[in-house]
Amino acid sequence: MARTTDYSSIAWGNPEKTGAAFDFRSDVVTTPSRATLAAIACATLNDDVYNEDTTTAEFENDMAARCGHEAAAFVITGTMANQLALRSLLYQPPHSILTDAHSHIIHWEAGAASFLSGAAIQAVRPVNGRHLTLDDIRKHAIWTDDVHKCPTRVISLENTTSGNIIPLSDMRMIKAWADDRGILVHLDGARLWEAVGTGAGTLRDFAQCAHLTTLDFSKNLAAPMGAMVVGSRRAITALKRIRKGLGGGMRQAGILAAAARQSVFEHFGGGIVCTQPHLIKSHLMAQRVAQAWTNRGGRLLRDAETNMVWLDLNASAVDINSWNSIGKKHGIMLNGKRVVTHHQLCEAAFSLLDVVMDEALDLVRYGSNEERVRKTKL
Repeated sequence: MARTTDYSSIAWGNPEKTGAAFDFRSDVVTTPSRATLAAIACATLNDDVYNEDTTTAEFENDMAARCGHEAAAFVITGTMANQLALRSLLYQPPHSILTDAHSHIIHWEAGAASFLSGAAIQAVRPVNGRHLTLDDIRKHAIWTDDVHKCPTRVISLENTTSGNIIPLSDMRMIKAWADDRGILVHLDGARLWEAVGTGAGTLRDFAQCAHLTTLDFSKNLAAPMGAMVVGSRRAITALKRIRKGLGGGMRQAGILAAAARQSVFEHFGGGIVCTQPHLIKSHLMAQRVAQAWTNRGGRLLRDAETNMVWLDLNASAVDINSWNSIGKKHGIMLNGKRVVTHHQLCEAAFSLLDVVMDEALDLVRYGSNEERVRKTKL
């Protein structure tokens, strides 16, 4: 007997139903729209491993053109995009990757650069406390023939870095310096959309500052999954071979490519600059969170330039576990000192966050209700 679908239960396009409307942990919690579901239904269903799927190929060509590069490869996750890009750029070992000590490839990709590419990691803490500069790279990169050292083959930049934008001028200087020394540049652009959304530069401007750039569609753009690597045709051809060897070749990839393409159109637009309001909305939300915290006497660990707010919980003596628990008690999801805003958060979530801030700070000042009762009795 055929099962009858209850369409009233569909959560697509309903952040309240999915929980995204009350989730400050990350922008990866955003969920796709009903238009994205419709795009999936209209996708071509040919084989991408054979390079025969029209939806996937058109999306790859579109993203490559926007970034001013020859080719692109659609992959399933941002981590896979980063690791494929790094593996493609690295050649005869020994080799090392110089990157920000806060970077995603160090902390959130299961050490893949070491076991997939055999690369040493040169983790550098930026002097300015926000992002790598050419001065940082000059000081730490290894590009001489000293046999005692593991040479820097790739500089991996992340834009944004923990929500902070690496200015286009810095990236251009780094790329020019690296080119003069035969060092390749990888740009982890998982949240490059956020930087472009502020007017800091276009997709093409930033992507031209790297040999391979990765883009992620599943964060504030709200695609169900998917990422892209853009670069030269030669590099992308080699990358697709590595992708296949790692099990990343997809058959009816158009289903996912269509969803990602629709998400880019809805939340960023059809060109190299952001023409949709969603990213700026999330940046204004971040400013609101930052202001709410500092108005209560709190300090920030970083400037809130895009959609991330870093609260100095330690300076306010707020315990992270208590912070998260108080949030859960009031119906919002928090993940320690990093508060991430996205366009699907609702007004009620911000009111609840205000309550959480007050309760967490009151707990520091006055103790728990049980402690207050005990002190009153004494």
